[in-house]
Amino acid sequence: MAESTEQTSAAMLFERNDALVVEAFRRGEFDYVEGVGEVSEADFFRAITDRKVLQKLADTYPSPCKKHDVPLWVYIASDISLRFHGVHRFHAFPYVVRSGGMIHAFGPQMGHKVTHPQTGDVSLRCEGFNDKNEYDRQTPCDQDYLRKMARRTDAKLLQRWFNRDVVGIFKQHHAFDSEGIFIGDATYLFVPDNSHYEGSSVLLFDEHNHPVDGRNLTAQQRARCVLRRCYKLVSLIHTNRAAEFFFYAGLEVTAGKDHESPILYSLVEQFVQFHGQGVLKRLIVDRGFLDGPEIGRCKQEWGIDVLIPARRNMDIYQDVVSLAAGGVLDFQPWVPPPPHPRPLPMHRPERIRKREEARQQTLLRRKAKAQAQTPAASTTLIRSEVATVTGLETFSTCPVPLNAIVNREVYADGHQDYWVLLDTAPINDPTGGRQNYALRTTIEERHRQLKCFSDLEAFSSCAFRLIVNQVVFVLLTYSLLQWYLLRAGRKELNPKTRTRTLELLRPTTTVILIYYQHYVACLSPLQHQELVLTLNEQARKKILAKTRRLRRSLAHQLDNARPP
Repeated sequence: MAESTEQTSAAMLFERNDALVVEAFRRGEFDYVEGVGEVSEADFFRAITDRKVLQKLADTYPSPCKKHDVPLWVYIASDISLRFHGVHRFHAFPYVVRSGGMIHAFGPQMGHKVTHPQTGDVSLRCEGFNDKNEYDRQTPCDQDYLRKMARRTDAKLLQRWFNRDVVGIFKQHHAFDSEGIFIGDATYLFVPDNSHYEGSSVLLFDEHNHPVDGRNLTAQQRARCVLRRCYKLVSLIHTNRAAEFFFYAGLEVTAGKDHESPILYSLVEQFVQFHGQGVLKRLIVDRGFLDGPEIGRCKQEWGIDVLIPARRNMDIYQDVVSLAAGGVLDFQPWVPPPPHPRPLPMHRPERIRKREEARQQTLLRRKAKAQAQTPAASTTLIRSEVATVTGLETFSTCPVPLNAIVNREVYADGHQDYWVLLDTAPINDPTGGRQNYALRTTIEERHRQLKCFSDLEAFSSCAFRLIVNQVVFVLLTYSLLQWYLLRAGRKELNPKTRTRTLELLRPTTTVILIYYQHYVACLSPLQHQELVLTLNEQARKKILAKTRRLRRSLAHQLDNARPP
């Protein structure tokens, strides 16, 4: 039974082939015709379906069930569709599936629009995937099935599935850049102060949401802190030097009190074990992951170069700063790269060009006037400089020599501030190393976007399995959308928030979908009209007869609709 269900469901994965379907239509052969407003979600699902990504996700999913009345790829697609719309409560699935484009991506056997005989509203009619339905379905699967499936899936197996199988699928589709730059980071996921949140921790945080030790605080400092319940998400993220995409390549959700450093290096070890050496070549982390033996292990066993800042209380920091203060180091200026300029039109009218030149001159005069009126402050940065120190062995717990990028910030009142980056790779250009470390701060923006615009930490359940399910599928959907935009030539949308990206993708044209066997054609209304008007008489009669049969069958659907 399960095998036949899987074989039947595979027929719903349609591949776009306009030429083949149009040729069949000219012979009078088709299965279904539907006019839809093309939306970004349908394009997204077609992309991950055409490249067999969705089927590969289903083939490797750690299902707790031995028998599947609903195919696994339908469960995964439905869960992704919820996260695509920023919705995490499973009972909202009927509303999402009506307003989204998932149905259009999988063809009429998954579902099609019909008019409800009682209300007169346009609704969905879905066949379902077994013979157990007593009522006409208006969703491809029940929202309670999605919730139960998520709750029954083991949290450890689900995270292992993401770290091994999902990331392996990205690797198969050449999603990893040849430079192999990865960023390790951790972030807190705050939840309400409810002890029923399984595996959560209560920690003391300051006004910047940084954990603090209450024993070392004054009464005034303690008054500004607050106890908060939380989890911790440790993640490994892949990007390139230009930060054009961000793929999550490893994750683990744990209690907030757990230290992130051993978890991250365990993710690195898993990544090498699952996907081989030579993919992860560069690991950029912050000082919370300072661990000499693990840094040495990354370099010696796996050939991974680690870039990490030093703490001020470390001997290696004091040594290089002493060299800098003694005038031994050769500093060179560091200028941050300019932001990407907005493209200007090839032709600009003379009136617009002169107006822009006048505006720029006004801005320069205002800036000069403001600088003349404002006295030099100790916080005004005058210039930044970098220097290199090689072959350092002061970090005694690290078995490999380290190279240091010494950064000096010079301020208006004459005082200087130092901060140091440690690198296991040879440093040919210290300015490049500092710029590489700037990639790490982009992860803070990723966390902010996922929390604010994808509701990453807006958990609707206290069950740890459902919390992990939400995190895994939010990050899976985010990474798939990044991959889709990169393949579609829209990489400029990747840094934007999910809602802004969808707003920019949404204005698309209305198309006519023609289904034939396992293929679909997307035609504009004019293309479809031309195709119909140029049919020969025999094909026209065949299409007319089948169209009438389809219209009569649609008129009686939802007569026995399932109660909402």
